[in-house]
Amino acid sequence: MKRRQALRLAIGSGAWCALGAAAPVTPPLRWQRREQVGFGTTLSLQAGHVDEAALTSALDAAVAALQCIEGQMSLFRDDSALSRLNRDGRLDAAPAELLEVLRIAAAVSRASGGAFDATVQPLWLAFANAQRAGRLPTPAEVAAARSLVDWRALTLDAAGGVRLARPGMGVTLNGIAQGYAADRVRAVLERHGVRDALVDAGEFAMVGRNPAGDRWTLGIADPLVGGRFLARLFADGRCVATSGDDQTAFSADHRHHHIFDPHTGWSPADMAGVTVAAPSGALADALTKVLFVGGPAQAAALARQWRVDALWVDKKGRWQATPGLALGSA
Repeated sequence: MKRRQALRLAIGSGAWCALGAAAPVTPPLRWQRREQVGFGTTLSLQAGHVDEAALTSALDAAVAALQCIEGQMSLFRDDSALSRLNRDGRLDAAPAELLEVLRIAAAVSRASGGAFDATVQPLWLAFANAQRAGRLPTPAEVAAARSLVDWRALTLDAAGGVRLARPGMGVTLNGIAQGYAADRVRAVLERHGVRDALVDAGEFAMVGRNPAGDRWTLGIADPLVGGRFLARLFADGRCVATSGDDQTAFSADHRHHHIFDPHTGWSPADMAGVTVAAPSGALADALTKVLFVGGPAQAAALARQWRVDALWVDKKGRWQATPGLALGSA
């Protein structure tokens, strides 16, 4: 999967002035940045702290947490817990983080009527295999893959075991794991006393201010026009996730792409991009797929139902947003 293009960091600039009594003098923040490859993309962390050694320790712990999650949930690694689950159809004593993500995924699947489904991996394989042959999968191939998709057939037991009910089933957490990773990494940084940071784990989690002392700002890219931004999104403490039909496409017109409607086996026909701001990265990440499947006509109602805010773009490039997003001109 290529690097996500729909959100881009835009560090603002500005100055703070006070009149009257002098403000207390506080030490300047030291800033550090870390980058690594994970989940098939480039992940980055940047954080500020008055103590350089404390900041280094915090980022070391954050990177370790990120590597742990990626090592469990990546489909790009044959030795990950998720890859072993897909290969063997079962996983005994699964890691705690993987179990937590699977429980969150099941809760979103249940509440969305299956619009989000982590067992769509057979559909991905059907389209990817056909693409390697220079074609799209046939309706019969899609139907066969679709018959293996059912979030209810992925079960967890009290001992931490995970089971897939039928041979050929498979799980992908690409629609939720990066948001979950952003949550966990931000929590690690905060436990180490970091109050200003941006976590880009493929989805974004932010705390405090950017190096210029302003709110973190993200640019929301137009999925139909490369290099063009629709708006700037000013951070308000919530996590932000995005999905777009331009991120991994199986056809030149982006009609067929990596987001599937689990009920049909095909990509949603009307949506080009969705950005969601939610209390957690895992929820924001998963809900971009729920809104994608719902389409432009249902997006506002779905955002209200889930108590989140969203911006969505249809296939003709028309975009709308709920009023709770703090947006500026691109």
